[in-house]
Amino acid sequence: MLHQIIGQAKKHPSLIPLLVFIGAGGTGAGLYLLHLALFNPDNKLGPDDQYKFYSMNVDHSTLKKEGPDF
Repeated sequence: MLHQIIGQAKKHPSLIPLLVFIGAGGTGAGLYLLHLALFNPDNKLGPDDQYKFYSMNVDHSTLKKEGPDF
């Protein structure tokens, strides 16, 4: 399949930027998923941190902490 893509790029050089941007987008998406899998930000949130962007029922700033401050 890679041989066909290279053959088409040689016949139609105007496809080269398209292939570069598609490759960069796929690589960036894969690296972002890898980053989310390895460095999960949810593990660092405490009991008084707000998990949602907007919470209608709970005021997270008035919650008391369940452990000591280090």
